[in-house]
Amino acid sequence: MPRDSQPYAGGRPPEQDRLPVADRLDDDHFPAYTMGRAAELVGTTPAFLRALGEARLITPARSGGGHRRYSRHQLRLAARARELTDRGTPVDAACRIISLEERLEQAERANEELRRRAAGAARGPG
Repeated sequence: MPRDSQPYAGGRPPEQDRLPVADRLDDDHFPAYTMGRAAELVGTTPAFLRALGEARLITPARSGGGHRRYSRHQLRLAARARELTDRGTPVDAACRIISLEERLEQAERANEELRRRAAGAARGPG
């Protein structure tokens, strides 16, 4: 599903992960929230967060003791999933919708960047 929801999965952590925790709190992908706190912030249950993990919408990081840790980005995805499920959308369908929304947003950002580059190239060296 959304690649941004698990940016560190399966690979070596980025250089930023070697910074002190206080220096990483502005990182949208820093896994700062426990499952209980994440569920509280989203206004849902831990079981709902686990269901989102099973549907592969979000993949929480794990602490040294194996506990799930969620990032702010993942909490936003979970909140969006909750909005959709509260309106009657099944969890799997909500996760697919969110995945497509994320892909569309990424494509729109890429298109905007290409437009900026093309506009700069059209103006020529200046």
